[in-house]
Amino acid sequence: MVGKLYGVSVGPGDPELMTIKAKKRIESSDVIAYPVRSYGEDSTALGIVKKCIDISGKRTEEMLFEMNPDPSVRESNYKDAIGKMASLLDRSDVSMINLGDATVFSTYMHVSQDISELGYETETIPGVTSFCSGASEAGIPLLTDNEGLSVVSMAARNDRVFKALRDFDNIVVMKAFNSMKILASMMDELDIPHDRAIVVSNVSTEDQYVGRFDPDRKYGYFTTVIIKKNGGMRP
Repeated sequence: MVGKLYGVSVGPGDPELMTIKAKKRIESSDVIAYPVRSYGEDSTALGIVKKCIDISGKRTEEMLFEMNPDPSVRESNYKDAIGKMASLLDRSDVSMINLGDATVFSTYMHVSQDISELGYETETIPGVTSFCSGASEAGIPLLTDNEGLSVVSMAARNDRVFKALRDFDNIVVMKAFNSMKILASMMDELDIPHDRAIVVSNVSTEDQYVGRFDPDRKYGYFTTVIIKKNGGMRP
C-alpha cells in the first residue's frame, strides 16, 4: 500500500481563500478525486481548484455518492467509491477535494475513516468554512465574550435544530436553502425575531447573497443562516 489519502479543503468559493498548504498538496498530487451526486455533473470544488492551479497533467476521478432515497443504492455507491479509492491509493497518493472545511459535514470524513481501517494512511488539510467566510462578508461576529455557538444542518432532524435555537446564543444553520419556512416557524415559536438572522448564500462566489432573513425568498443550494439571539447584526 503505497498511497496516502489527503482530504484537501478548498474553501467556500473564492480561490484566494484556499490555504497555501492546500494548494501545495494539490499541486504535488497526481490524482485529484472529488465527490459527485451523478457522473458528469459540474464540481464546485474542482472549479475552485482550476481557477488557481493548472491540473491539465493530473488525473481527475469522480467519486459517486448518489442522493438516492433508496438506502441500498446509497450503500452500494459508497462501497464502490471505497473500492475505487483503495485501487487509486495502491498506485499513488490521492487528494480528495472538499468545499469549505473537510471536517464539517463532508463525505470525505466517512471515506477517511473506512480507508484508514483498510490500512491506508490519511491526512486532513483544514480550510475556511462557508459560515466563517459568510460572517466576515456580513461584518458580524460569530460569537463574542462568553457566548456559545451551535452549528447544525437542516438536513438533520428538526428537533436538533429546534434545540440549538433554544439553547445557544448563536446558531449557524447549514443546508437551509429549501427549509426557510420551517426555520422561520421554529424562530417564531421561540420568540426569536427574524431580524436577528442573516442569510449567506453562495458565499465568496460571483452569485453571493448576503442579506436579511426572508423565508419567502428563493435561495441557492449553498445557503447558510446565521442567527444571533443577542443581536449584534450589522444595521
